[in-house]
Amino acid sequence: MLTLTAAGIADLAAVSAAEVTEHLALLRSGDDEHPALSPASAARAVSAVRGLHRFAAREGLVSADVAHEIKPPAPPKRLPKALDVDQVERLLAAAGETDPLGLRDRALLEFLYGTGARISEAVGSAIDDLELGSEAAALLHGKGGRSRLVPVGRYARAALDAYLVRGRPTLVTAGRGTPRVFLNARGGPLSRQSAWSILHRAAGLAGLPVDGPHAVSPHTLRHSYATHLLDGGADVRVVQELLGHASVTTTQVYTLVTVDRLREVYATTHPRAR
Repeated sequence: MLTLTAAGIADLAAVSAAEVTEHLALLRSGDDEHPALSPASAARAVSAVRGLHRFAAREGLVSADVAHEIKPPAPPKRLPKALDVDQVERLLAAAGETDPLGLRDRALLEFLYGTGARISEAVGSAIDDLELGSEAAALLHGKGGRSRLVPVGRYARAALDAYLVRGRPTLVTAGRGTPRVFLNARGGPLSRQSAWSILHRAAGLAGLPVDGPHAVSPHTLRHSYATHLLDGGADVRVVQELLGHASVTTTQVYTLVTVDRLREVYATTHPRAR
């Protein structure tokens, strides 16, 4: 790795942007004595160097912050995990709907997949946020105080209707009353942790992974919602609005999943693909 001593530099003020850039390049490529660092590790190292130069400039130890324009390497985009439609159907069916808690569990999972809601948006939903008439919709309160109105599909609407009519009234009698849609067994608001446990239990019953890097998580249904919309031909800008992303750049990561799916279909179906 490049050191100031090896470069013949004895004063921090003599360091140039070129030296900082070369240091970053060596971190990523490695040398005979040091293995190459991952983007995340190199970014941490460069952030430390940037912090040193920022401090030196602020304290007047150097005339300029030469590392200010040096950007740490961006980590590679991690593709969202998405279930296929059959896996989603198995997961939803595993939730059960025979008692008030089973009706709640099914309604919660149908709501997550049917609206693309974040787990915090789902457990934070109030009765007044739902419109389950002929044009069913839900008002979701997202990050940064932004709210959005999203459609509620037929299956999610039916599960919510069943829960609100035959499940939630029983749970309400056990508690002090709350406007939240999803309640715990004591009649209070369902927590994020409890919602995660509901999904974890259903995933296990459906034979889906519950441990390891591919474990089903609450965000898995949101990922699946977006991926299935794009697979079905939805415009990325529409999906952005439905997900409540402030920037379409965040949504575009889902298109990478779809491109992989397109390649897979092409490779297995086109007569001259191989």
